[in-house]
Amino acid sequence: MKEDYYKTLGVSKSANAGEIKKAYRKMAIQYHPDKNPDDKAAEEKFKEAAEAYEVLSNPNKKAKYDQFGHQAFQNGGAGFSGGMNMDDIFSQFGDIFGSAFGGGFGGGFGGQRVVRGSNLRVRVNLTLEEISKGVDKKIKVKRKVKAPGATFKRCATCNGNGQVTRVTNTILGRMQSSSICESCRGSGQTLDNRPKGADIHGLMINEETVNIPIPAGVVDEMQLKVSGKGNEAPGNGINGDLLVVIYEIPHEKLQREGDNLHYELYVSMPDAILGTGKEINTVTGKVRIKINPGMQSGKILRLRGKGIPNINGYATGDLLVHVNVWTPKTLNKKQKQFFESMKDDEHFDPKPESSDKSFFDRVKDMFS
Repeated sequence: MKEDYYKTLGVSKSANAGEIKKAYRKMAIQYHPDKNPDDKAAEEKFKEAAEAYEVLSNPNKKAKYDQFGHQAFQNGGAGFSGGMNMDDIFSQFGDIFGSAFGGGFGGGFGGQRVVRGSNLRVRVNLTLEEISKGVDKKIKVKRKVKAPGATFKRCATCNGNGQVTRVTNTILGRMQSSSICESCRGSGQTLDNRPKGADIHGLMINEETVNIPIPAGVVDEMQLKVSGKGNEAPGNGINGDLLVVIYEIPHEKLQREGDNLHYELYVSMPDAILGTGKEINTVTGKVRIKINPGMQSGKILRLRGKGIPNINGYATGDLLVHVNVWTPKTLNKKQKQFFESMKDDEHFDPKPESSDKSFFDRVKDMFS
């Protein structure tokens, strides 16, 4: 079971941004790969600290984590979900260390730097029906790929290490610092043969159709990741990722609240008094519901399992049908005479029963 992020960094839930940053810096320096070469346990601690900091240093993600815990970032929600990458950590948080490791922090792991292609971001529009079932979406993506015929050679400036080391004489003695090689931008390779249409890194734009499997139950603005479908990197680098942001298309009749759905059903006074059957839309098709005689306005009918499946597979939400009795605004002479004659009829006097819940009771039921 994954450890609590606050416990990982050794801070309390009331810790402020400065305390969280200080705790992360202390842990990351302690378990940094340069200080612990070939130590897998230290590497895991280093990754765990980075993952915890990535969430707790972001106010929005921190708020979600405080409310839902680790479940808030399953299925691609957190920045490092789906597998921690050392170069992601270096590129995203390298500046937090200042000069703790000279200029070399973020320059690589285990010696040579591995260059990573940049990520791409796309938006996918989904209907409630697609969200309820899960769907595969095919989209066209323009991404940078290695041009056919492009060849690379070892960088002469850094001898293929991706970084250069400089020794400076100071009043305190000889100081050594490392920085990314400007000739190869850290890849350790330079372009040897540049085909027509390729850029200075041997890359060209290519349009590709990418299949994106989207699980049932995703929520608006959730981010999914398709590994390796971002831009390619020059030389022997690794591909970036394709980040897929979900946009939920508003439904004409249904309103979503978490895994539950709400439907506003209007019935006439005769139907509410005499009873009837009504057909309504759900995300899985049409269903017919029964309106019992004497149905009161504000009644909520719960159709269990007719909502949205939970993204974590726990259960499926419900469809809550809100019954509203429609009162006509105008009446003809005959209709008006009828209701005038019913004013003193005891059958039309309000007689709420204990089962007829108040508005506040209904609101409490909705959120319980």
